[in-house]
This record gives sequence, structure tokens and C-alpha cells, in this order.
Amino acid sequence: MGMYNVVVLCNPDKLDALKDAYNDIGVTGMTITRSEGCGTQKGMHGFYRGSEVDVSLLPKVKVETVVSEIPWEKVVDTAKSVLKSERIGSGKIFVYEVAHVIRVRTDEMDEAALKATDE
Repeated sequence: MGMYNVVVLCNPDKLDALKDAYNDIGVTGMTITRSEGCGTQKGMHGFYRGSEVDVSLLPKVKVETVVSEIPWEKVVDTAKSVLKSERIGSGKIFVYEVAHVIRVRTDEMDEAALKATDE
């Protein structure tokens, strides 16, 4: 079946909904990184305390999960259903094939390293 790393870049306000949706489809692990970035929206322009400000980097979160038993397409469809909006800046999704995964504690490899353990 293969292993895939699904990387989602999105607005922080969508993070809880995305985590809940991932849990509903059985995703057991994810790594979340808070970051800043801009895409086609090129940041935003506004006012703060009466002064004009130009913010070129906006707050984002990067959610990474490696899947093998759950099809990557299902993970992508779930993320799209949570993130989709008519506004620019809804997010991006990247899918990468993963060659190997190693659980350091037990030396388990690949799909075995991704399975949840009782310990």
C-alpha cells in the first residue's frame, strides 16, 4: 500500500477542527509546527493603533502525518473538507512518498513503526 507524509499548511484557527476530523478517520499521530508564511495573498495590509501596517508573514500551522493503513486520499479529502473556504489563504496540502519509518525505541520499521502500541 505504501507510506505517505501528508503535510497541511493552514490558518491556526482551523487546527482544532482538523485534529478532530483526523481523529474521526483514525489518524493516530501528527506533528504540528507553528510558523509564519505567505502565499498568493502576500500578507495583509491594515491599521494598528491608528498607524498603517503591512504584515507580509501571516501566522500558519504545519500539520504533518505519515499514513500507511489509511489511504492518503482519504486524509487529503478530510483536510480539504475542513479547510475549504472561498477566501484566499485557505491553505495548501502536500503529499510525499515515504521510503522508511523507524521507531527508535524498538527498531521497528515501516508500517510496524507507525502502529500504535499499548506501552
